[in-house]
Amino acid sequence: MSVRTFHGGRLLLALTTALTGVVAVASPAVADPGGTPAPAAPLAVAFDTAAARYDVPRDLLVALGYAESRLDMHARSPSAAGGHGLMHLASVPGVRTLDEAAALTRLSPAALRTEPAANVLGAAAVLRSYADQAGLTAVTRDDVNGWYGAVARYGGASEPSVARLYADTVYDLLRTGFAGRSEAVAGRPVAPRRGGLERAAVLGGIGTLSTDYGPAAWAPASTSNYTAASRPGSHPVTRIVIHMTQGSYAGAVSWFQNPAAQASAHYTFRSSDGAVTQSVREKDIAWHAGNWTYNTESIGIEHEGFVDNPAWFTDAMYRASATLTRSLATKYGIPRDRTHIIAHREVPGATHTDPGPNWNWTYYMQLVNGITGIGSGTVNTEASSLNVRSGPGASYPVVGSVADGATVAVYCQAVGSTVTGPYGTTAVWNRIGTNRYVSDAFVLTGYDGYIPNVPRC
Repeated sequence: MSVRTFHGGRLLLALTTALTGVVAVASPAVADPGGTPAPAAPLAVAFDTAAARYDVPRDLLVALGYAESRLDMHARSPSAAGGHGLMHLASVPGVRTLDEAAALTRLSPAALRTEPAANVLGAAAVLRSYADQAGLTAVTRDDVNGWYGAVARYGGASEPSVARLYADTVYDLLRTGFAGRSEAVAGRPVAPRRGGLERAAVLGGIGTLSTDYGPAAWAPASTSNYTAASRPGSHPVTRIVIHMTQGSYAGAVSWFQNPAAQASAHYTFRSSDGAVTQSVREKDIAWHAGNWTYNTESIGIEHEGFVDNPAWFTDAMYRASATLTRSLATKYGIPRDRTHIIAHREVPGATHTDPGPNWNWTYYMQLVNGITGIGSGTVNTEASSLNVRSGPGASYPVVGSVADGATVAVYCQAVGSTVTGPYGTTAVWNRIGTNRYVSDAFVLTGYDGYIPNVPRC
């Protein structure tokens, strides 16, 4: 393998000169009035450096990081599957990307775990080594579609359908485009060469479906990670426990298949579209709550994302999860209340904090109880556009805009700061997307204030 390596101390010094230990959010480089280019955002420098040094397509590298973490170091805490940093370098049985990165870059494991620039560089080195082992040449490395096998291998899945799920997620991001943490990747046509994984089952598609819950794909956890039972005959099912994966959807499904995990959940939901995979049959006891009694008497539901980043908490995921919870409550006679539908952190003896303070229990429980309507309205700005804010109030940051005359979906409504607009003075704000709010004073919904059957945020 011909990947170039550099002396660890000199390389890390050079990297940290360009990138501090914190991933900064900055704007793309622009020229100042004097004509001097502004410095590139630190995260952009990290990806530029890593992509050039190891001849990995830059956008592919960014897409992999976005799929794993939304390009967030998450306070340098490891994921539930033992991955570190925005690129999820791991050193666990079956997945040794951190160890491989240390050998290839000669950087210390500590730097690779905690320094964003080193973390990105390590991932690039590992991907390049996988590409070399797969026979990619200098010419074929220029075609992003040839890297599919390397990406799938990086995910560490032991089962072909999960490996395909992981790699397809990265290539879907390249196809659709995305933006976050000062990085924006434009969508483009992709035709990944899947090789042997072309024949792998597509989770949620042609693959095996759950026999317990129709919409769910079936990707069984390792038998080392749950206890076989015959519930509800052997144990009553009296609770539903809500979790966050502290990692990616594909990563969580893959982790439950790793015998070393010693953990599992019955179901896992994807953030982007609410897709769901079942890993443990409802009759069996998943190891999810950290309390044996609660394990025996509950269903564990994981949700893709991290507790400290509300961008993962999409309406699609809330609604799909609430539909399952409502179905489970009916099937097992579980009351639809917060005594029986609980957070992981509420389990006695729990050491976890998920789903965390960003999980909207009011909204979720309304969905569980059948208040599931989605309203709509027409924007009237009396100007060119209307600011969209990250929360229900004029003090929240502006995160976008909508044009005058645009039609918007209203997923839920919240009380916020009072605003005066074309439709009067009101404190009602409409959530038109994940962390995207506009004042109801500028939206013609056909109702004065709250829309019937639309949940409160």
